Amino acid sequence: MKTTSYRLTLLLLLTSLALALAMPARASASQSEHFVRPAELEPDIAFWRRIYTEVTTAGGLLHDPEDLSVVYEVLEFPSDIAPKTRTKRIEDAKKKYSRILDRLASGADDLSEEELRVQALWPKNTRRSRFEQASEEVRFQLGQADRFREGLVRSGAWREHIADTFQKMGLPRELASLPHVESSFNTYAYSKVGAAGMWQFMRSTGRRFLRIDATVDERLDPYRSTEAAARFLEQNYIILGSWPLALTAYNHGPGGMKRAQEQLGTSDITTIVRKYNSRSFGFASRNFYLAFLAALEIDQNPEKYFPGIRRNAADSSLVMKLPLSIPASRIATVLDLEREELRRLNPALLNSVWKGARNVPRGYEFRVPSHIDLSTVMAKLNTGGAAEAVEVALAESQHRVESGETLSAIASQYGVSQQQLAELNDLNRPYRLRIGQVLELPSRGTRPAATVAQAPKETPPPALPAAKPTPPTGVVGAESYVVRRGDTLGKIAKKHGLTEDQLMEMNSIRNRQFIYEGQVLALVASARAKPPVEAEVPVATIAAVSEPPAEAEAVEPVSEREAEEIGPALVPGTQTAASADPSDYGVKDNNTVIVQAAETLGHYAEWLDVRASQLRQLNRISMATPVVIGRKVKLDFSKVTPDQFEARRVEYHRALQEAFFTEFRIQGTREHVIKRGESVWVLAQQRYNIPIWLLRQYNPDLDLGALQPGARLVIPLVEATGVAEPSA
Repeated sequence: MKTTSYRLTLLLLLTSLALALAMPARASASQSEHFVRPAELEPDIAFWRRIYTEVTTAGGLLHDPEDLSVVYEVLEFPSDIAPKTRTKRIEDAKKKYSRILDRLASGADDLSEEELRVQALWPKNTRRSRFEQASEEVRFQLGQADRFREGLVRSGAWREHIADTFQKMGLPRELASLPHVESSFNTYAYSKVGAAGMWQFMRSTGRRFLRIDATVDERLDPYRSTEAAARFLEQNYIILGSWPLALTAYNHGPGGMKRAQEQLGTSDITTIVRKYNSRSFGFASRNFYLAFLAALEIDQNPEKYFPGIRRNAADSSLVMKLPLSIPASRIATVLDLEREELRRLNPALLNSVWKGARNVPRGYEFRVPSHIDLSTVMAKLNTGGAAEAVEVALAESQHRVESGETLSAIASQYGVSQQQLAELNDLNRPYRLRIGQVLELPSRGTRPAATVAQAPKETPPPALPAAKPTPPTGVVGAESYVVRRGDTLGKIAKKHGLTEDQLMEMNSIRNRQFIYEGQVLALVASARAKPPVEAEVPVATIAAVSEPPAEAEAVEPVSEREAEEIGPALVPGTQTAASADPSDYGVKDNNTVIVQAAETLGHYAEWLDVRASQLRQLNRISMATPVVIGRKVKLDFSKVTPDQFEARRVEYHRALQEAFFTEFRIQGTREHVIKRGESVWVLAQQRYNIPIWLLRQYNPDLDLGALQPGARLVIPLVEATGVAEPSA
């Protein structure tokens, strides 16, 4: 796989050089040239080391959430304590310390022995206002030593493979310790918020890099999800240029960490951890890097903290790439193995496969025990014996939701029950659908299937032609035009002998205001395949979002049972970010925004409930001239609040990206050096077949409209995800 080796290597070398010049050598085995341990953060790291190695889920620490060196008490509970009693004891203890802190805040000088003990936990000359703040923030952190120990044992199966994968991609091997924080190396893990697998990918983020549909959820595959985690972390490092920030962005999102950099004017992790303020930068995000450093230290010297511990043996399973779409029951029969054993080795295959409702997909990398003779098994699967036949669907089964459609109507259209369709697509009542949403369909009864009699063993079956993926841009051929800076719809139409109305109709443009730099316009009807992904997100459906989603702080589990119910992460809230989008969709203090790809003044006008002409007048932009990506635009907030505008804007981009990543995933990156005469818009749409918004996300600091020869672009490489397989 080609990677952005030049830029990544340069960044790593510069980071190493800076560290070598600025930091004294440390004796600690856990010190890394990439993952700095500032002295100011050592008390915080020590807190997490204590949580991971000393305190089990039978107890926890009462502490201050901002100054982790302040631990009021270690709570321990008997194993037979009732959950309600346990919760009450924790709440009573919190109230006790809140009262003590209130006394300290009042400046009382007749302090009790216990109050003096609590006062001594704080630095001398702590202000009364700080005690007052602390009285409202007493926090309980459940111990995790037993869960961490279990994770160390499990890690043996994957640790070296993960480290090797990261090293091959030019990333630090130390990142192999991150699953301790995410899932304790539990490959089957699901959390209440929807994160899954060893790397705890949220569905929206996972779909950028993995196949996730009704047949396969690659978030649960320890091998594919490791590659995805590496790509996500690589993207974060390219954008942020710092491993502490790239790691924090794994949880908080690259967009959030980019805002932190810009707000504070620094990449220093200590400054950001201590001073960055954001509704969404809560306890989990603030402590993510610190918890990782503690986990890394323990992972590198497990005997010190858990004497006698032994990791599991490395996974030795073998991989066979299936030549056809095959029922799991047939594979189990050929291998003479129980389905449950195969399910353990292939956790990414979902229930529909193991229940026989869907086949294992053609081309799937199926894992089998190491004692299996692959050549013999593949021969049997390729031929199947003269008496056997395998059903192969003639076409994939999917349906894209259109305006006005309901689940019951779609079910009737394909002759299936509404319940069957809902279960297949993991839909819950009241079955709300989105325009553009792709539904998986049971193939039985919806499309004809051909029964292919297998040839005798000496004759291999004919190879099935590989499906050619639809170009992501939705535009085929050369009879098209890329909108450039300064273009207007009238200029483009006149240049190519068309009227504005013809050009608008040919490209499904509803409003002259809706053209933007980098947009691909078809100039003849035959050049139009289907609307580009951007056009499949109706602005009208986004405008219904009026309020930004509330950012809730992670809950505090008080027992092992509660922690397991919430999810596998040792600290709730440490799953991957819900979005890998690094773009800044926020509104600045002066009511301006940075123009992002696939945005127009028409979009802004609709999100603001004002006329586009008002925005043109406000910004002195001539009629029908597109806004420029990366430039500032001033907005009119007379009808909506900045928060409402931001929510509509974010939802538009979320829907746009979700539509794209339903069909495509990022399978790597490469670097392109701009040559004289090259247009970045043409490169994106015609050479690399990627939308401008995706290119912009990997190059957020570059002015794509003014690149000089020699400029280096990071190009995300995409491939078709592969769609759902037929029923068995």
